[in-house]
Amino acid sequence: MTPVFPATSSAPPRGRAVAVLGLGHVGICVAATLAVRGLTVIGVDADPEVAAAAGRGHSRIHEPGLDVLLGRAVETRRLSGTTDYAAVAAADVVLIAVGTPVLEDGELDDRALRAACESLAAVLRPGQLVVLKSTVPPGTTRTLVKPLLESNGLRAGADFGLAFAPERLAEGTALAELRTLPIVVGGLTPQNRDVAAAFWRDALGLPVLPQDSLEAAEIVKLADNWWIDANIALANELAKFCALYGADVLDVIAAANSIPKGAGTVNILLPSAGVGGSCLTKDPHMITRAAQRRGLRIRTAPTAREVNDGMPDHTAQLIIDELEAAGHDLTDAPVAVLGAAFKNDTGDLRATPARGVITALVKAGVEVRVHDPLVDPDAAERDLGVRPLADLDDAVRGARCVAVLAAHRAFAGLDWAALPVSRPCLVLDGRAYYPKEKIAMLRRSGFTYRGIGR
Repeated sequence: MTPVFPATSSAPPRGRAVAVLGLGHVGICVAATLAVRGLTVIGVDADPEVAAAAGRGHSRIHEPGLDVLLGRAVETRRLSGTTDYAAVAAADVVLIAVGTPVLEDGELDDRALRAACESLAAVLRPGQLVVLKSTVPPGTTRTLVKPLLESNGLRAGADFGLAFAPERLAEGTALAELRTLPIVVGGLTPQNRDVAAAFWRDALGLPVLPQDSLEAAEIVKLADNWWIDANIALANELAKFCALYGADVLDVIAAANSIPKGAGTVNILLPSAGVGGSCLTKDPHMITRAAQRRGLRIRTAPTAREVNDGMPDHTAQLIIDELEAAGHDLTDAPVAVLGAAFKNDTGDLRATPARGVITALVKAGVEVRVHDPLVDPDAAERDLGVRPLADLDDAVRGARCVAVLAAHRAFAGLDWAALPVSRPCLVLDGRAYYPKEKIAMLRRSGFTYRGIGR
């Protein structure tokens, strides 16, 4: 097989076989996308059920369009799934996309990454290109991944290529972003970077943003989420500030965002019941800990985390205050939560703000019911302590509050006037951002309305 990393060449990979290690949200989306673009993709996952499902064209991941893409990939025999790392030897390019959570102290939990690298080292052959996509603190590719892969006697940068190309995908839009977002690439050597850049240009037909080092590429993903988390924290505190004066934070943000600044305009994001998911809730901790190890105290990342981590309790208190102001006994004022996932149009429960809202309400004596057609009921019961009800009417029957914490498209056509709630009933808008016309309609239907900063 022609190696993709010849020692004196920066030509793009000649082979068309790619192994993807880790078939979580990023891995399965990348694998399916590469397969339908004509590459032969070997999906590897430690979970036999996940690997087997990928080979059948299925995934437990909820991502719009993914099932169709997987079906096409398997139908054309471009995608297979396995737990056996021996299959990786047939690949020209190996993409590592395993989970990289953080521990309670903010340090990287590198167990899955170590296991993947150790298994890969046992089958790694000369000429292969290894690209890490998992989000990691700066220096991880060089100081952790490289030594592990070299444990078989091969030399990174000489016998095989090593590069880092961060995943920058948002759940719900991952497939579209894989077709449009520029690819960031850093390499162990300039040649490694150039070979990896050529692979991505060839594989996805996208622009590449080459970086001078592995560390620069690792920092890019962290910088993205640092900005997003801090921006949302600003929006959340702005929402609380607006509430002091009875101002609608959405009106304030729309007006504030009209000012030109830099290459665009001011761009304050939207407040919500909280920030969840696997990236925004962990990446700031990676930044803080990495800086501490080198003697730098970062202030904005942990402050933003503190603000955003406090939003579920703030949201629950808004509900409690409204119910008590209306004269309701909290023990006789059921709350129906619509949408338990961490964001709209996903079934992902990782670090979902709904957990904090539900926990605070239950602690105050409130009966909480949940309805979310996208989440796994067993996972929700385990993570939230409340099993979702399959029927919407059962969830809202007799409720004194309907809290929309994830505004899935499935909820867009709700006939609010027909819901069997107890009127008057509070609508807590945690993420739906209902326009004023909708709010007026809700009030005509016997509801009161409260949003975050509205």
